Amino acid sequence: MKKRIQILKPYNHNGILKAIDPEGNEVTGIVRDHMLQLALDNNQCIEWNTETGKCYRRPIDIFNEELPTKKEVEASEKIDADPVLAFIHNSPELIPDTMKISDLKWKFLIRSAVRSKNIMMTGAAGSGKTMAAKKVVEALDRPNFYFNLGATQDPRSTLIGNTHFKKDEGTSFSQSAFVKAIQTKDAVILLDELSRAHPEAWNILMTVLDYGQRYLRLDEQENAPTIPVAEGVTFIATANIGNEYTATRAMDRALVDRFTIIEMDTLDKDQESELIKDLHPGITKEQADIVAEIASLTRKELNNESPKLTNAISTRLSVEIAGLLEDGFTLPEAAETCIYPFFDNDGGVDSERTYMKQLVQKYIGADKEDENLFNEEEVEGNNYATAH
Repeated sequence: MKKRIQILKPYNHNGILKAIDPEGNEVTGIVRDHMLQLALDNNQCIEWNTETGKCYRRPIDIFNEELPTKKEVEASEKIDADPVLAFIHNSPELIPDTMKISDLKWKFLIRSAVRSKNIMMTGAAGSGKTMAAKKVVEALDRPNFYFNLGATQDPRSTLIGNTHFKKDEGTSFSQSAFVKAIQTKDAVILLDELSRAHPEAWNILMTVLDYGQRYLRLDEQENAPTIPVAEGVTFIATANIGNEYTATRAMDRALVDRFTIIEMDTLDKDQESELIKDLHPGITKEQADIVAEIASLTRKELNNESPKLTNAISTRLSVEIAGLLEDGFTLPEAAETCIYPFFDNDGGVDSERTYMKQLVQKYIGADKEDENLFNEEEVEGNNYATAH
């Protein structure tokens, strides 16, 4: 990924003004000649903001500080000589524009996957855990399999398979897709919503995820057959760790210890607005800022000592709201259809939904049309029950 700020040194080559970066690469077409000449005459370097395109003259010492040390050069040469290390350290270039994750966290994520570590992506609902996991799969370009463990009601069937009985053929066993997945060399296996899985699924996965064992037992019997996990298989799980999440169980510590934990950050207001605008370029910056602001305020309220809300607007929901705005919905319409249903309507004027309507009202004005959001009325045959 290109640095946001690059330091360039001007020089004169046979009467032609040029600039180089600290690695000695020539950079052309960026800085105007008069800026290069001024910097050269005053023994200065150029600071170039790659995002805004603006250039500033700075003391030459800044450029000299950017020069790599001998130790750094040797480390860089070692990385360049190893394709795997080069891929890991250059991986930030693969971060999608629509995903907000630090270079360091992404590089650690890629490194863990390349080294066949068990990875657990944690973070708030809608923070991008599943998206990040899927982007890693794309970056690695390896065989991949997806299993939503939070949705399965029969873990044994999903992870092992089923026994069938036919009158003419007797008893037969059909292996699950998971069994086939773990036997695929260098596969990346995504275990989505692991924290919502049935405890039986956790028990089955214990030996699969144990680096000292790495096998799947087909039965609970002591002498039951086992299937070894193929070489190079990487498991990436997503989980919401904490009792504040509906249907989320307290995960077995022994299971959690089998993973490298990578926590996805909750975006701040500005980052969320930027993400919303990237994903839905058809909305205005003001609209993106308003959606991000409302979401941010719900999260702050949730963290209060005596919160008036029991859940907050996730980044995933913010993106959905922005999608409605891009499709021509007004903010009141988007709120009515996409925000309010997520909040409890019990308690009348003291309900969570009333709190949300009062919050949203600040951003849509108090005209007559918007005031209808607080009344119980019938619109085009649909009942909109709200607090008085």
